Amino acid sequence: MSISFSEFIYLISHNVPLLITVILTLCVIIVNGWTDAPNAIATCVGTRSLKPQYALIMAAVFNFLGVFVMTILNSTVAQTVYKMVDFGTNSSEATLALCAGMVAIVLWATVASFMGIPTSESHALIAGLSGAAIGLHSSFAGINMSEWIKVIYGLVLSTIMGFGLGFLAYKLVKVIFQSIDRRRTHKFFRHAQVFASGAMAFMHGAQDGQKFIAVFLLGIALSQGETNQSVFVVPLWLMVLCSLVMSLGTSIGGYRIIKSVGMNMVKLEPFQGFASDIAAASCLLISSLFSLPVSTTHTKTTAIMGVGAGKRISSVNWGIVKDMVWAWVLTFPGCGLIGFLVVKLFVYLF
Repeated sequence: MSISFSEFIYLISHNVPLLITVILTLCVIIVNGWTDAPNAIATCVGTRSLKPQYALIMAAVFNFLGVFVMTILNSTVAQTVYKMVDFGTNSSEATLALCAGMVAIVLWATVASFMGIPTSESHALIAGLSGAAIGLHSSFAGINMSEWIKVIYGLVLSTIMGFGLGFLAYKLVKVIFQSIDRRRTHKFFRHAQVFASGAMAFMHGAQDGQKFIAVFLLGIALSQGETNQSVFVVPLWLMVLCSLVMSLGTSIGGYRIIKSVGMNMVKLEPFQGFASDIAAASCLLISSLFSLPVSTTHTKTTAIMGVGAGKRISSVNWGIVKDMVWAWVLTFPGCGLIGFLVVKLFVYLF
């Protein structure tokens, strides 16, 4: 499947369900930009290596580049999400299910954002779409387990590898610079952390941007009655659109989440922030290359935990960690249930 921008404009102007799906998807991307993207710059702001307003601009720019560049090089994450659920052969009901999944994500993410809890919009997306597919079929027939299992792999990978690489990166930096006066390295690590945060923002765009590109393509396919489309081409205009909207969401801000992740969870120095950002960005890169849709939130926060644990177990604010873990645990059943109930409501009403 391939579609030009002019064809897309024609479709949304003549297909109301698709127009609603597009609006909802854009809302979800904006929400992702202000809730997930701040994780990329949280440590950079927390260590005062960069002022919040400049950090947000940097994150917006590198989110844009991440979506754009990585989708050109490797779009397999988008394909995994695209094939994860099957909404059936009725394109009208399938479009309603897609809308229900988007509504679930917006509701879940907005509430979490106001509470200052960095939930994973990646897992909210997966949960919302899965809940809607289950609700539409009233069974698990709509779940493609061969693709969905990659989500489980990604969840385990983003948690274990994020923590492990954060721990190792901290120890490695300590060993390399152990003979140098900490005060002499302070300025170097402030600059290095800005670079590392940019890399983290780039990989956030690379991972999360592709997930929402998949939703766009799924909505377009359903609007054309193509419920079994398995091959698609990501058009250039869609990469630009998703990256710009995500950048807009990032520029809106996410100061509560920056405070929770970058300041309250672990008190970091610039070299520790650098270690956590490099560890998290590396984990996201590996995941993208292996087509695993992982959570940037999980990866970044567990990397920070790993750095904190490398310093001292007690240096991690485990109360903040507990709140985050509960939010992560509840995302799948909570957002999935919302998607399930909303699709039932939509099918009844329409």
